[in-house]
Amino acid sequence: MQKLIRTISTILLILIIVPGFAQQKELTLKDAVYMNRDIFPKRINQLNWMGKSDSWSYVENDQLMKSRATVNDPQTIVTLDDLNAGMADLQEDSVKRFPQITYIDDHRFYFASDNKLYTYDIASRNLEKVNNFPEEAENTDIAEKNLAVAYTIDNNLYIALNGEQKQISSDENPGIVNGQTVHRNEFGISKGTYWSPSGKYLAFYRKDETMVTDYPLVNIDTRIAEVKNTKYPMAGMASHHVTLGVYNPENGETVFMKTGEPKEQYLTTVTWDPSEQYIYISLLNRDQNHLKLNKYDVKTGDLVKTLFEESSDKYVEPENPLIFPESLPGRFLWFSERDGYNHLYLFDTEGNLIQQVTKGEWVVTNYLGTDPKGKMVYFSATKESPIEQNLYSIELKSGKITHLSPDHGTHRGMVSHSGKYIMDAYSSTDVASEYKMLNDKGAVEFVMQENVDPLKDYKLGEMSIFTIKAKDGTDLYCRLIKPANFEEGKKYPVFFYVYGGPHSQLVNDSWLGAAGIFQNYMAEQGYVVFTMDNRGTSNRGLAFEQAIFRNLGTLEVSDQMDGVNYLKSLDFVDPDRIGVDGWSYGGFMTISLILKNPDVFKAACAGGPVIDWKYYEVMYGERYMDTPESNPKGYENASLLNKVDSLNTDLLILQGTMDPTVVWQNSLTFIKECVSKGKQVEYFVYPDHEHNVRGKDRIHMYEKIRLFFDERLK
Repeated sequence: MQKLIRTISTILLILIIVPGFAQQKELTLKDAVYMNRDIFPKRINQLNWMGKSDSWSYVENDQLMKSRATVNDPQTIVTLDDLNAGMADLQEDSVKRFPQITYIDDHRFYFASDNKLYTYDIASRNLEKVNNFPEEAENTDIAEKNLAVAYTIDNNLYIALNGEQKQISSDENPGIVNGQTVHRNEFGISKGTYWSPSGKYLAFYRKDETMVTDYPLVNIDTRIAEVKNTKYPMAGMASHHVTLGVYNPENGETVFMKTGEPKEQYLTTVTWDPSEQYIYISLLNRDQNHLKLNKYDVKTGDLVKTLFEESSDKYVEPENPLIFPESLPGRFLWFSERDGYNHLYLFDTEGNLIQQVTKGEWVVTNYLGTDPKGKMVYFSATKESPIEQNLYSIELKSGKITHLSPDHGTHRGMVSHSGKYIMDAYSSTDVASEYKMLNDKGAVEFVMQENVDPLKDYKLGEMSIFTIKAKDGTDLYCRLIKPANFEEGKKYPVFFYVYGGPHSQLVNDSWLGAAGIFQNYMAEQGYVVFTMDNRGTSNRGLAFEQAIFRNLGTLEVSDQMDGVNYLKSLDFVDPDRIGVDGWSYGGFMTISLILKNPDVFKAACAGGPVIDWKYYEVMYGERYMDTPESNPKGYENASLLNKVDSLNTDLLILQGTMDPTVVWQNSLTFIKECVSKGKQVEYFVYPDHEHNVRGKDRIHMYEKIRLFFDERLK
């Protein structure tokens, strides 16, 4: 008996200490919504260059750490206690964790706490309170030179300067909105205020949406449910009118730029001239096929000059402001797809093209900086592969490109002011997260943080990335994850995850191949998990992206079906147990796939689906589909209401009841048509949720999806 006990104890010890015998962990639904921090790839918190120096800093354990670009020797320079000692001297409440900081220069930074703005001098260890703004302030925007703060309360705009509050607008009509985002955040617009370089002026959007139809959302949290209206201009309907004002805090006056008629146009890429005498605005017509880059006089609002124009037989999509490098006075860099790929162009401020900086059948994804002499431009691009983003420099004079990032994958670069060093943060199919210090030739100075695989103890399925051919011969990138307990000779069900819309790329050379934890969770549950980027998605050039123009749901479906046919050719896939899942555009794709191919998919789940593009908003909808009046056939072909008769797949639709993006009307009209045609559909709503389901309720959503597919495919 004792011998048996010793044998069992030995086996247990082996299972504990020998990795090959250890019981691997399994992912949970909590993991899938990223509620387990232990599975996050390791990051360097608040990584920054310190002003214009070649020193860098980061925050660790509530301490600000500093190191040099030539050697990895981090030293503590500011602690949380240091900050709180200063807060105590000012008789202010202490901060509970090291705040988010922004450098003013090499040794000073600022931060906000409890609606107050502070500066801290690292050398003198001096903390000062420099500004404050109301608790109800929203859309705050800080001028980094003078630390003035622009903010909104309701629909009006204010600034705080040296602790004094000034009201800029006083519109009583809630349909007129100041200082907030416009055009539904399209065209790269993420805010509604723009400080001039010194903080002397504030440019801001003024949006008149009184002519836009109110769309009712219903709040059920009151005893009697209340209507919460939102302005939602649908394709072909009246859109809001936008102007750009410039406010001068010194005299309290606002001058509006004379952007003219028609009023239904888009004002984008707002950029200050370094002189602060001019401001640049791209005027894009409502058809979104003609752009004018205009230069305006700040003091009068007059048009100085149209620098250049860009046009397309499909659409022009400006997404980046002008870039004025300090090292290139009187010149700016401009992102454009005018040659079919997103590249950088160098202009002078009169609109003369000096040179096309980058060119080739690849896209520039980010501008990273220049050297102080203006000889080199640093950028990230897909030059090596459409599924990679690497770091590069280019010599303006010769056009010579140097590939800087030493590893394959998806890289984010931060270039020092001197241009001599680049902090390279990247991930790949092999690396969860790693940071390296590079010099300007791409040589590694040292590893700032080594890769640590947060899922090394988990039972994951084998992941592969590959291409298949579309019907026209185009390469389409795919990702496949095998079931975690894969057995040769066994046939498995498929969890086919789809999005397929513009501005998306679901397959790339990054950690897990860019698959989320939920997809790996589904592979653990015994599914073959498959995803493909069809024509119409990003980082492949205009011909690839614009192939779907005016006919959404046609080429994308054809490409995705090529993916289905590939899956059917695999000996471990059960062709009779394929399920498809997607949200938003992916919801539209999911239902399009099952209605156009009624005998292929056994189950489908569509979240927040676009059902008919005439119910979608004007900016996005008209860019890709034009208006219902000008493209009736395209809208008719894309409408899923016309295809309900062919529904032959078990379908679950999920919907947030307060969705302001893909409004509830979409899925409700589809359900109404299904009832009319006698088609059974499962339907589940998430009260109070907007577009997609966030927070802990996401666990419920993921479980509902898994249970739905388990019941039908296993």
